[in-house]
Amino acid sequence: MSFKIVVDSCCELPEEMLLDKRFERVPLGLEVGEYSILDDENFNQAEFLKKVAECPKCPKSSCPSPERFMESYAEEVDHVYAVTLSSHLSGSYNSAVVGKKLYEEKYGKKQIHVVDSQSASGGEAQIALKLAELEEAGYPFEQIVKKIEDYRDSVQTYFVLDNLETLRKNGRLTGVKALVASTLNIKPVMGADRGEIIQRSQTIGIKKALGKLAELAAAEVRRPEERRLIITHCNAPERAVQVKKQIMASAAFKECIIMDTRGISSMYANDGGVIVTT
Repeated sequence: MSFKIVVDSCCELPEEMLLDKRFERVPLGLEVGEYSILDDENFNQAEFLKKVAECPKCPKSSCPSPERFMESYAEEVDHVYAVTLSSHLSGSYNSAVVGKKLYEEKYGKKQIHVVDSQSASGGEAQIALKLAELEEAGYPFEQIVKKIEDYRDSVQTYFVLDNLETLRKNGRLTGVKALVASTLNIKPVMGADRGEIIQRSQTIGIKKALGKLAELAAAEVRRPEERRLIITHCNAPERAVQVKKQIMASAAFKECIIMDTRGISSMYANDGGVIVTT
């Protein structure tokens, strides 16, 4: 069976997947003051981070329209899957679902399944790559839908950011009861609970926070030899490599992928942020 996997642009994908025509990234919009761009192949991280640093206003994002998702479904393939940002963080999931309805109204029924990743960045990538594996293994559509929802529920997300202000000002920390003042150099280790951001721990200093993140990720994974470790970072390759070493020393994952963040993830992670999914 032929298939296509549509992801919104918060999903970081390995380079070979970006070149694979079975994958399509649907861009969200980015705004920093008067500066606005699409989070597509033209995104320039260094320029964007400079704009964010210079602008007194908090950067914002806008999700793709339902019509844009509908267009991405309109391809001559048997199965289509869409993977989006957590519905607690963005309207992207709702747009993808409405896009499916619009497609069916215009073209008729088709096997399309939309997955709320309940995560972001590498968490979306985990699901997209698993979908490709399931399709290539020859599972029927209905089984893949069940398997991918179960798999989604097993994915763990952790992150440490130098700056949580973008998340806070955009109302993405509603699940966090209290955060200590950043002036104390206390760094929270964050995670996700069914798509909502939560605080898992806190330490003094970024190095200890990254160490705690690595400790949690290694301790909480089940059967790491069957799973993929994905680390995404915003302009912080050294931190990502160090976190990889710490995690892999305790948990032997079958594979580790390290990727730099593109637009949406860069906006929320800010310069120096590290996101881990298992």
